[in-house]
Amino acid sequence: MLRLQNFHGPELEPHLDALGALRIAVFREFPYLYDGSLEYERDYLRVYLRSSGSLVVLAFDGDRVVGATTCLPMVDEGPEFQAAFVKAGYDLATIGYFGESILLPEYRGHGIGKEFFTRREAQVQRLGLKLSTFCAVDRPADHPLRPAGYRPLDDFWRSQGYTKHPELQATFVWKETGEEAESPKTLTFWTKAWRDE
Repeated sequence: MLRLQNFHGPELEPHLDALGALRIAVFREFPYLYDGSLEYERDYLRVYLRSSGSLVVLAFDGDRVVGATTCLPMVDEGPEFQAAFVKAGYDLATIGYFGESILLPEYRGHGIGKEFFTRREAQVQRLGLKLSTFCAVDRPADHPLRPAGYRPLDDFWRSQGYTKHPELQATFVWKETGEEAESPKTLTFWTKAWRDE
């Protein structure tokens, strides 16, 4: 049985490397194909230590971190996350951003993903935010590295009340498996409203 534990701000620090290693392992799979380093991960994840409104939920099997999900106020995220919303006229102070929601393959399909959404959404509502959002990488259906039988998570996200917004996109740069150097990738945002304007 997995144990889920919430961490806020600097409480996460003892688990930073475990979370970074998990991100590298899971995001190496399609569709992200991420070829990352622990050094980059440590730097990237520090935003959750600095944010007073952050929530990181870790899933433990014994002492081993096997899953994680993250969120924080959009005002605490970097400009590359904020840009699409600024351009579209959103008030960043009303938005909660959901980062990764990741589990090692052998732990999937047991409802942990739904619980991850429940906990992040509770944090958004505790903070009085009006909108929750996340983004997912865009890959063509005929991508050469798409595994046989791969199913995108779109239907699951819709079942959680999220709507895809093709007009809200971000560009991130990372090195993927098989690449010599980093290259830009497009990600599309999904949103769910919590309170009327």
